[in-house]
Amino acid sequence: MSAFVMVIDDSLVMRKIVEVCLNRAGYPVKSFPDAEKMFHWLETAEACIPPLVLVDACFPGKLDGYDIIVRLRARPAFARTVFVMISGCNGILDRLKARIAGAKDYLTKPFKTEELLAVVQTYLGVASLRDEEALDMERSLKEGRGSGLLPVSMHEQSLQRRFERFQGRERMYG
Repeated sequence: MSAFVMVIDDSLVMRKIVEVCLNRAGYPVKSFPDAEKMFHWLETAEACIPPLVLVDACFPGKLDGYDIIVRLRARPAFARTVFVMISGCNGILDRLKARIAGAKDYLTKPFKTEELLAVVQTYLGVASLRDEEALDMERSLKEGRGSGLLPVSMHEQSLQRRFERFQGRERMYG
Protein backbone atom coordinates (compact mmCIF):
# COMPACT_ATOMS: atom_id res chain seq x y z
CA MET A 1 0.00 0.00 0.00
CA SER A 2 1.38 3.43 -0.91
CA ALA A 3 0.99 6.59 1.17
CA PHE A 4 -2.41 6.69 2.80
CA VAL A 5 -4.38 8.36 5.56
CA MET A 6 -5.21 6.27 8.62
CA VAL A 7 -8.52 7.06 10.32
CA ILE A 8 -9.38 5.81 13.80
CA ASP A 9 -12.95 6.64 14.85
CA ASP A 10 -15.60 4.56 16.60
CA SER A 11 -18.36 6.12 14.50
CA LEU A 12 -18.99 4.17 11.30
CA VAL A 13 -20.74 7.19 9.79
CA MET A 14 -17.75 9.45 10.49
CA ARG A 15 -15.30 6.90 9.07
CA LYS A 16 -17.35 6.56 5.88
CA ILE A 17 -17.68 10.33 5.44
CA VAL A 18 -13.92 10.77 5.80
CA GLU A 19 -13.17 7.81 3.51
CA VAL A 20 -15.47 9.02 0.72
CA CYS A 21 -14.22 12.61 0.96
CA LEU A 22 -10.55 11.67 0.90
CA ASN A 23 -10.91 8.93 -1.73
CA ARG A 24 -12.64 11.38 -4.08
CA ALA A 25 -9.73 13.79 -3.58
CA GLY A 26 -7.23 11.04 -4.44
CA TYR A 27 -6.09 10.02 -0.96
CA PRO A 28 -6.23 6.31 -0.07
CA VAL A 29 -7.69 5.64 3.40
CA LYS A 30 -7.36 2.79 5.90
CA SER A 31 -9.85 3.10 8.75
CA PHE A 32 -10.37 1.38 12.08
CA PRO A 33 -13.21 1.47 14.63
CA ASP A 34 -10.88 1.28 17.65
CA ALA A 35 -7.30 1.13 18.86
CA GLU A 36 -7.33 -2.63 19.34
CA LYS A 37 -8.07 -3.35 15.68
CA MET A 38 -5.57 -0.72 14.53
CA PHE A 39 -2.75 -2.08 16.72
CA HIS A 40 -3.58 -5.63 15.61
CA TRP A 41 -3.36 -4.56 11.95
CA LEU A 42 0.01 -2.88 12.58
CA GLU A 43 1.38 -6.30 13.57
CA THR A 44 0.36 -7.90 10.25
CA ALA A 45 2.55 -8.25 7.17
CA GLU A 46 0.38 -5.90 5.09
CA ALA A 47 0.74 -3.03 7.57
CA CYS A 48 2.68 0.08 6.66
CA ILE A 49 3.20 3.44 8.33
CA PRO A 50 0.90 6.27 7.23
CA PRO A 51 2.17 9.83 6.82
CA LEU A 52 -1.08 11.14 8.37
CA VAL A 53 -3.36 9.75 11.09
CA LEU A 54 -6.79 11.21 11.94
CA VAL A 55 -7.83 10.13 15.44
CA ASP A 56 -11.13 10.62 17.26
CA ALA A 57 -10.58 11.92 20.79
CA CYS A 58 -13.18 9.80 22.61
CA PHE A 59 -13.60 6.04 22.46
CA PRO A 60 -15.57 3.68 24.64
CA GLY A 61 -13.16 1.37 26.39
CA LYS A 62 -9.63 1.59 27.70
CA LEU A 63 -7.79 3.84 25.24
CA ASP A 64 -8.91 7.26 24.06
CA GLY A 65 -7.51 9.20 21.11
CA TYR A 66 -4.91 10.95 23.24
CA ASP A 67 -3.54 7.58 24.44
CA ILE A 68 -3.49 6.26 20.88
CA ILE A 69 -1.38 9.19 19.71
CA VAL A 70 1.04 8.86 22.65
CA ARG A 71 1.49 5.12 22.02
CA LEU A 72 1.98 5.52 18.28
CA ARG A 73 4.40 8.43 18.67
CA ALA A 74 6.47 6.28 21.04
CA ARG A 75 7.18 3.94 18.13
CA PRO A 76 10.22 5.06 16.08
CA ALA A 77 8.43 4.13 12.84
CA PHE A 78 5.86 6.87 13.53
CA ALA A 79 8.44 9.62 14.10
CA ARG A 80 7.48 11.42 10.86
CA THR A 81 3.76 10.72 11.02
CA VAL A 82 1.46 13.71 11.49
CA PHE A 83 -1.46 13.23 13.90
CA VAL A 84 -4.69 15.22 13.69
CA MET A 85 -7.23 14.97 16.51
CA ILE A 86 -10.92 14.90 15.58
CA SER A 87 -13.33 15.76 18.37
CA GLY A 88 -16.77 17.09 19.18
CA CYS A 89 -15.20 19.19 21.94
CA ASN A 90 -13.83 22.59 21.02
CA GLY A 91 -12.41 23.82 24.30
CA ILE A 92 -8.94 25.23 24.76
CA LEU A 93 -8.09 22.45 27.22
CA ASP A 94 -9.14 19.78 24.70
CA ARG A 95 -6.88 21.36 22.07
CA LEU A 96 -4.02 21.69 24.55
CA LYS A 97 -4.37 18.08 25.65
CA ALA A 98 -4.25 16.99 21.98
CA ARG A 99 -1.14 19.10 21.38
CA ILE A 100 0.57 17.66 24.45
CA ALA A 101 -0.26 14.13 23.27
CA GLY A 102 1.42 14.92 19.95
CA ALA A 103 -1.36 16.05 17.62
CA LYS A 104 -0.22 18.62 15.09
CA ASP A 105 -3.74 19.85 14.30
CA TYR A 106 -7.31 19.64 15.59
CA LEU A 107 -10.63 19.35 13.74
CA THR A 108 -13.90 19.96 15.56
CA LYS A 109 -16.93 17.82 14.66
CA PRO A 110 -19.03 18.47 12.74
CA PHE A 111 -16.59 19.76 10.14
CA LYS A 112 -17.02 20.63 6.49
CA THR A 113 -15.36 18.43 3.90
CA GLU A 114 -13.43 21.52 2.76
CA GLU A 115 -11.93 21.82 6.24
CA LEU A 116 -10.91 18.16 6.23
CA LEU A 117 -9.34 18.46 2.78
CA ALA A 118 -7.52 21.64 3.77
CA VAL A 119 -5.93 19.90 6.76
CA VAL A 120 -4.97 16.84 4.72
CA GLN A 121 -3.56 18.98 1.90
CA THR A 122 -1.57 20.99 4.42
CA TYR A 123 0.30 17.91 5.56
CA LEU A 124 0.27 15.68 2.48
CA GLY A 125 -0.02 18.11 -0.42
CA VAL A 126 -2.54 17.91 -3.19
CA ALA A 127 -2.90 14.27 -4.22
CA SER A 128 -3.06 14.94 -7.96
CA LEU A 129 0.07 17.12 -7.83
CA ARG A 130 1.90 14.50 -5.77
CA ASP A 131 1.01 11.79 -8.29
CA GLU A 132 1.93 14.01 -11.23
CA GLU A 133 5.32 14.88 -9.69
CA ALA A 134 6.02 11.19 -9.09
CA LEU A 135 5.16 10.32 -12.70
CA ASP A 136 7.36 13.15 -14.03
CA MET A 137 10.26 12.00 -11.86
CA GLU A 138 9.81 8.39 -12.97
CA ARG A 139 9.77 9.45 -16.64
CA SER A 140 12.88 11.58 -16.27
CA LEU A 141 14.76 8.79 -14.50
CA LYS A 142 13.79 6.30 -17.22
CA GLU A 143 14.96 8.72 -19.91
CA GLY A 144 18.23 9.33 -18.09
CA ARG A 145 17.45 12.98 -17.40
CA GLY A 146 17.08 12.57 -13.66
CA SER A 147 19.71 13.64 -11.20
CA GLY A 148 19.05 10.59 -9.07
CA LEU A 149 17.80 12.85 -6.29
CA LEU A 150 14.26 12.81 -5.01
CA PRO A 151 12.17 15.82 -6.02
CA VAL A 152 11.90 18.53 -3.39
CA SER A 153 8.54 19.58 -2.06
CA MET A 154 6.63 22.50 -3.52
CA HIS A 155 7.32 24.41 -0.28
CA GLU A 156 11.07 23.84 -0.58
CA GLN A 157 10.96 24.97 -4.22
CA SER A 158 9.14 28.13 -3.19
CA LEU A 159 11.71 28.85 -0.49
CA GLN A 160 14.52 28.23 -2.95
CA ARG A 161 13.01 30.72 -5.45
CA ARG A 162 12.62 33.35 -2.69
CA PHE A 163 16.21 32.85 -1.62
CA GLU A 164 17.44 33.21 -5.21
CA ARG A 165 15.42 36.44 -5.65
CA PHE A 166 16.86 37.74 -2.37
CA GLN A 167 20.40 36.96 -3.56
CA GLY A 168 19.69 38.74 -6.86
CA ARG A 169 18.47 41.87 -5.04
CA GLU A 170 21.45 41.76 -2.72
CA ARG A 171 23.84 41.75 -5.72
CA MET A 172 21.86 44.50 -7.44
CA TYR A 173 21.73 46.87 -4.45
CA GLY A 174 25.11 46.03 -3.03
